[in-house]
Amino acid sequence: MKWHVLAASLTLMLGTAAQAAVTADQVQTFTLGNGMKFIVLESHGIPNANMYTFWKVGSRNEAPGITGLSHFFEHMMFNGSQHFGPKMFDRTMEAKGGSNNAYTSNDVTVYQDWFPATSLETIFTLESDRIAHLSIDPKMVASERGVVLSERSTGLENSNLRLLNEEVNSVAFSAHPYSWPVIGHESDIKAWTQADLEHYFHTYYAPNNAVAVIVGDVKADAVKQLATKYFGAIPKRALPPAVRTVEPPQSGERRVFVAKASASSPNLTIAYKIPQAGNPDYYALEVLQSILADGKTSRLYKALVEKQLATRVNASSLDGFDPGLLYLSAVAATKVEPAALEQALLAEVDLLVKDGVTAEELQKVKNQKLVNLYREQETINGKAQQLGNYEVFFGDYKKLFDAPAAYENLTPAAIQAVAAKYLKKSQRTVGVLAAKED
Repeated sequence: MKWHVLAASLTLMLGTAAQAAVTADQVQTFTLGNGMKFIVLESHGIPNANMYTFWKVGSRNEAPGITGLSHFFEHMMFNGSQHFGPKMFDRTMEAKGGSNNAYTSNDVTVYQDWFPATSLETIFTLESDRIAHLSIDPKMVASERGVVLSERSTGLENSNLRLLNEEVNSVAFSAHPYSWPVIGHESDIKAWTQADLEHYFHTYYAPNNAVAVIVGDVKADAVKQLATKYFGAIPKRALPPAVRTVEPPQSGERRVFVAKASASSPNLTIAYKIPQAGNPDYYALEVLQSILADGKTSRLYKALVEKQLATRVNASSLDGFDPGLLYLSAVAATKVEPAALEQALLAEVDLLVKDGVTAEELQKVKNQKLVNLYREQETINGKAQQLGNYEVFFGDYKKLFDAPAAYENLTPAAIQAVAAKYLKKSQRTVGVLAAKED
């Protein structure tokens, strides 16, 4: 009876959310003569708008000696340009009622602006100035270099999972740039030269290497006029060099142990090789991940947390241009040894591979995926993020609108098939973090 009530509730939520979903015909696009693409979605529910600019540059574009530069420019982009001095980007935006953020991943750097729609021209002025005339002042470089070094050391000290996964990545990838951390290696951060910085910026911050998404209380024609006025004169440059390194096939399990004096409980991460975003198995892997570790009804929660082997479990993966990893992580409960936790987690994985999933648990996760997909579209921020992600990682924002059918068409056999295909001993890297032994 409880399942039928839950299913009915999810179905009602799904139907309500779908009614407000974005449709492909609402989205407009244009590309400037310099190759910069704009995606515009008019959404007039509130008098606000946003601008998400996706730059196709992340840590995978770096090389030994200059790791961390992509993330560093996330900092430098707020530290002065021709017409706006250091910190003036934020102050000018705030004076117009706006705010911003940014993030860097293995594959992209994304700048997010939120503002009253009436401030659109100010935002275009700010964004175009730092693209065309970013200041790479040595004094600001030195200051931000110290900030990044502090961010790196503090992050690794405060997060056991971050430290463990950084080591897992370094072992799971023997050749590909995904092996190094997005924030970079400490020695590289200390050693970047002015020439390194200038070359990297001019290579990757070209308008034809970006996609801008504007969603909100705007008119597409007005956006195009402003884009042409402020971005159109920025010169196009040769596309950045392609990443040529292909990770060789993995032929056996890899293991890494991390000793940390302050670790109060052992941490476990088991990472499996999976394909890049846009692969035909993408949606089945997304659902598989949720069945394993999303929420209190997930397989790993019931097998590990409810049985007091772990205090928490987690599954994650990242959209990527190249094949990446599916991470299954757990924190051991008191007096539980890492080996026992690993054995229990792998037993649950093996059970799923052997026996598959039930139609009921699959339908529940499919409904949740669709509810979350539509719920994100209830905000202008969610709409911008989705459109940008699909344009950049799947090659076309229109593929966003194929997602509901892709989820709905999944069968228990499809989930079991991807589990058997990817959750193999030969394709996994096991990482354990625990306190240093005396």
